[in-house]
Amino acid sequence: MTSWIISMSLNIAICLLLICLQITTITSETHSNDVVGLSSLKELWENVPPSWNAFRDPCGDHWEGIVCNNTRVISICLTTLSSIGLKGKLSGDIQQLSELQTLDLSSNKELTGSLPEAIGRLSKLTNLILVGCNFIGKIPDSIGSLSNLIFLSLNSNSFSGPIPSSIGNLSKLYWLDLAENKLTGSLPVSNGTRPGLDMLHNCKHFHFGRNQLSGAIPPQLLHANMTLIHMLLDNNKLTGSIPSTIGLVNKMEVIRLDWNSFSGFVPSNITNLTRVTNLLLSNNQLTGPMPDLTEMSGLNYLDMSNNSFETSDVPSWFTTLSSLTTLIMEATQIQGDVPDTLFSLPQLQKVVLKKNRLSGILDIGDSRSSQLRVVDLQNNNISSYTQRPKNSDVQLILVGNPVCSDTVTTQRYCILPQQSNVSYSTPKNCAPVCDSNKVSSLSCHCGYPYTGILVFRAPKFSDLENVTYYKDLENTLMTSFKSYKIPVDSVSLSNINRAPSNYLEMTLQVFPLDHDRFNRTAISTVGFMLSNQTFKPPPDFGPFYFTANGYTTFAEQSVPGSRKILSMTAIIAIAVVGAAVLLVPLCIVTIICCRKKRSIKTVDPDNTFAASWMSPGSTTSTLPLAGSRVFPLEEIKKMTNYFSEANVIGSGTYGKVYRGTLTNGQLVAVKRAEQGSPQGDLEFKTEVELLSRVHHKNLVRLFGFCLEKGELILIYEYVPNGTLKESLSGKSGIRLDWRRRIKVGLGAARGLAYLHELASPPIIHRDIKSNNLLLDEHLNAKVSDFGLSKPLLDVGKGHITTEVKGTMGYLDPEYYMSQKLNEKSDVYSFGVLMLELVTGKAPIDRGRYIVREVRNAIDRTQDLYGLDEFLDPSIGLGSELKGFEKYVDLSLSCVEESGVDRPSKRLPHNPW
Repeated sequence: MTSWIISMSLNIAICLLLICLQITTITSETHSNDVVGLSSLKELWENVPPSWNAFRDPCGDHWEGIVCNNTRVISICLTTLSSIGLKGKLSGDIQQLSELQTLDLSSNKELTGSLPEAIGRLSKLTNLILVGCNFIGKIPDSIGSLSNLIFLSLNSNSFSGPIPSSIGNLSKLYWLDLAENKLTGSLPVSNGTRPGLDMLHNCKHFHFGRNQLSGAIPPQLLHANMTLIHMLLDNNKLTGSIPSTIGLVNKMEVIRLDWNSFSGFVPSNITNLTRVTNLLLSNNQLTGPMPDLTEMSGLNYLDMSNNSFETSDVPSWFTTLSSLTTLIMEATQIQGDVPDTLFSLPQLQKVVLKKNRLSGILDIGDSRSSQLRVVDLQNNNISSYTQRPKNSDVQLILVGNPVCSDTVTTQRYCILPQQSNVSYSTPKNCAPVCDSNKVSSLSCHCGYPYTGILVFRAPKFSDLENVTYYKDLENTLMTSFKSYKIPVDSVSLSNINRAPSNYLEMTLQVFPLDHDRFNRTAISTVGFMLSNQTFKPPPDFGPFYFTANGYTTFAEQSVPGSRKILSMTAIIAIAVVGAAVLLVPLCIVTIICCRKKRSIKTVDPDNTFAASWMSPGSTTSTLPLAGSRVFPLEEIKKMTNYFSEANVIGSGTYGKVYRGTLTNGQLVAVKRAEQGSPQGDLEFKTEVELLSRVHHKNLVRLFGFCLEKGELILIYEYVPNGTLKESLSGKSGIRLDWRRRIKVGLGAARGLAYLHELASPPIIHRDIKSNNLLLDEHLNAKVSDFGLSKPLLDVGKGHITTEVKGTMGYLDPEYYMSQKLNEKSDVYSFGVLMLELVTGKAPIDRGRYIVREVRNAIDRTQDLYGLDEFLDPSIGLGSELKGFEKYVDLSLSCVEESGVDRPSKRLPHNPW
């Protein structure tokens, strides 16, 4: 029986390993990659929702704000789901969420830091919404890799730097909102070698207002293939002329170029844009004749104030704009009489023609628009005004005209009216007395409303006292909430204000139905509906955005589908998992301890490695290597951006490790030794030679190396989750629960088994430790750093006599004393690593040797062997650690002082 176990040990170990890995995933409904990504976000954020609990499964137990499709996370919507908002940074490990389609973190004002480059790896992302946060730094170029992106809204943050030209690659983009940041530079267009905004043929919205963009609008940006309906470039530092190509974009509806430094003529073909409702060109340096806009009969809001147009009579085309609500032509050099037919336009609400050269007698007439509220003709040359009783409700301002000479200054139109706030607020039908902090709803229920600010960037109207608009908005909001079955009692609008920048702002309150407060699901739905433009306001309000305040009082909420009763299937699954985890130590010991007999002649490697590499006349191109490429130094410089500090991902006594990118786009890790580094030529050559001939998924892969110009450079596969040490210390943001630690241990064991069992000749690593164990995107362990490794060239002898090297704490004491290195030296280091996995402590921690501490504290009569105080808290002590005792027994057997007492390859009986 024993011989059968020995001969079949490796195959059995691999089968058991696969069973263990497959079955242990049953304990989590969520894909392991997604768990890693969410855990990393959670580690970097404060104030996450309470359901984001390490002991609950994100998909199976319905983490708030998370939507899953089977086991994969497809949506994260955390719009003010915390009373004071999320706080922290966005982890680069978000790339683990490879099936993510929507990311909405809007209105979390304490989310800061830069957007990680890794966000560009979310290839399935269709909606990226970060409105009203506080992100800083440049928008990463990698955002141009999100080829499925439809909705990109980064407005109201503190992003700086240029607009990435790579955004031009987003061919599916519909909505692009980068407004209200600190963006600088010009508007990027394609040039044959780089993409640009002109390539966004399907994009309907360019919202770039309130930035610091400069330069001219490239004529190439606008062309007949564009389908833009909104082009908002207001409040920037743009210069040059308005390109005539603007007349080619015939679907345009809103154009805001105001508050820039544009000069030159307004292109005459702008009149081709017959769908435009809002045209704002004010506060620039435009010259030439005022354009004839007769053909733009759909205009509602026109403002060309404060430019340097040529002097002209009042344009006759003013009176042809039958849809006009607002005409603002302050300081535009117009002169002559104001025709009374202007005031007869049926929808006209406001006329501002101040600071011009208007003269003659002003007569608003008897047929003026019933909606007319304001006529402002300050600082002109009006000599007389024909008063009519019908026009007494119009606010007329003639201050600074001859008609307001000293003898008649008592006339109301000769006195500047006081600025007044809009009086509208949603009326309440009753006035109940509410407890403190509660507010009465429209239906007189006291509650805690969800509150935020609605900002409309280009409303078509100017009569802010017209309650019809607000009633229409309230009704549309309620209709939208009901259509999505959101439990809303009523909405309230207040604090309505039109800023000098022509943005209309107001406070929105949304009241809960049948309760005094919302639960988190309802808040999430309301926030997402308003942030991703699912809600469509009445057309008169135009484009908008919403920023929410933190919601302070959530209702208690049961988790839908939470697992209160275990089904028979679940019970069976748990039983199988338990059995599988109990087999994990057997997997490990079988992999590590079972060996084949080998017979190879002994050679002293210290005398042959250098000679075999650099014998007279040899070159690096003829080295005895397989599968490794010799990289030119210049290529390595380019892949690392010339060894940029921004690319540094690690450092040590040997030098630095840089992130690099191969020409095919694949990421690599570039390890560059410093001059005089402790890692000498021999260690470098050893690592290249060994890694060039060993290939296994649990060993880090070597792509190549460089020995040019005195450099010692190794190019490895890029392993994104860093070292096991970083995860155990909390630096990586990855939480390792019990199941993941078992997986890491199995991966390390499998890599070592390959080195000891299948490599020819066998290889002794000699420096197994948590810093030399890397974790990939799936948390698969990869053994790395073979600089100290030795091939076992004489299996019959069973050891190598060599200088002692390794890391204190992991170092085999028997090897240290005898200088005889064998496979059991790696077994000892592996045992230390296993103890480090469960304790989270370094082998030597503040003078305490963890092996000795565990050995002295163990009490096999107690649960968990009485080692509770030694366990890493992040392991999840509230969950059952299946197989823990077997794991500890195996670990301690690996760290026996004498090698003969450690697990051997010949097992006289089953140790379990």
